[in-house]
Amino acid sequence: MRPLMAANSSNINLQVSITNRQILSIALPITASIVVPQINFITNNIFLGGLGQKELGVAGITGVYYLIFAVIGHGLNNGLQALISRRAGENRVDQIGNLFSQGIRISLVFAIVGILLTWFLAPVLFRFALHDTERVNMAVDFLNIRILGLPFLYVYQMRNALLVGTNQSRYLIIGTAVEAIANVYFDYGMIYGKLGMPKLGFNGAAYASIIAEFAGLVVIFLVIHIQGIGKRLELFRNIGYDWKNIKLILRISSPVILQLAISIISWEFFYILIEHHGEQDLAVSNTMRNIFGFFGCFTWAFGATTNSMVSNIIGQGLQHRVTELVNKIMTWSVGFAILVCLLLNLFPHAFLSVYGQGDAFIEAAIPVMRIVSLALVLMSVSVIWLNAVTGTGNTQVNLYSEFAAIFLYCIYVYIVLEKLQLPIEWGWASEGIYWITLLVPSFWYMKSGRWKTYKM
Repeated sequence: MRPLMAANSSNINLQVSITNRQILSIALPITASIVVPQINFITNNIFLGGLGQKELGVAGITGVYYLIFAVIGHGLNNGLQALISRRAGENRVDQIGNLFSQGIRISLVFAIVGILLTWFLAPVLFRFALHDTERVNMAVDFLNIRILGLPFLYVYQMRNALLVGTNQSRYLIIGTAVEAIANVYFDYGMIYGKLGMPKLGFNGAAYASIIAEFAGLVVIFLVIHIQGIGKRLELFRNIGYDWKNIKLILRISSPVILQLAISIISWEFFYILIEHHGEQDLAVSNTMRNIFGFFGCFTWAFGATTNSMVSNIIGQGLQHRVTELVNKIMTWSVGFAILVCLLLNLFPHAFLSVYGQGDAFIEAAIPVMRIVSLALVLMSVSVIWLNAVTGTGNTQVNLYSEFAAIFLYCIYVYIVLEKLQLPIEWGWASEGIYWITLLVPSFWYMKSGRWKTYKM
């Protein structure tokens, strides 16, 4: 069968080269595609900030909760992307369409489970964890609506895996641009009752986000159709149930899914502890999540590039050049992070004033932002080595690293925020512990060369 496969795909070459130009051609469109959802988060929070500090604080809790499910999809995306990239490196184009179809099938099952958990379990958890009854009711009502966007988000993420894994990340920008425009338009209309829309207040942000996700999904699949990507990659030729590929996707993805899920669950734990400190600290921490998420987009884009390119060149049989590739990508990642760190520390008022919360809020947020800016630099190193491990396929290493990091992280934030009741900047210092603990085993594993014998 292999000679026939090669003949069928002889006119398509999806193999990457180890150059700065190739790295940037993959990473920059991914950056744009990751930035847009973060802009959506920030837009929601800017509009919600106009309603009051309570709404801004609750937006932080609901945002992190939804992020738990978003990163589950991102974990599935990472595993699928690594597999598609490996097949692209091997030039086995006929396998890509079937992997993509099975990824869609898995993601929709995950979405249904996420919706049911939110409707039946989340209200119980929030009533147990939060002190303020009004915040609980606001969060539950919002999430009952917001979670309905999960199927659109997951299919959207599978599309990302396909385009990045086949070196066509430039098309990501189109769908995300449509999503951003739709989100701003419907946020403004539905939160405040403008543009002929009903005034829905806090819940208006939930409806706006769902509409935006659906619009982005429709547009990008139109692009895939118009550009002939579906036909070239035989996306719809072999879409039947394939248990072998489903098991393969789950084997590679499940450690990453669990790793990312427990990471964000620990962040929700962190926000619950912050909620005990009061409304202003919760609102400040929510803005830090926005800043961390927005400026971390560069790092996550280079991380996705690392995953894809490492898997691709291993598929080409170029294992001896993996470290060279990782070092090249890390140089770009750290460079962007240092630039962001400098900007945040030189112009903190400019970034914080957009939330319209006044001078007292800004003064409380500046010490936290300085710590967050340093954490972004640490993250720019750790994420690259973590994704290099994902690209090799041995994602269990990431999971073990995550367990160790989360264990130390949760103990630290509980003692600092709950027992000692220290200011929240001490709580945010936990990011340093987290990223260093993740870096050490990932770096060691890649340097050991043990990944060279791992098959997928």
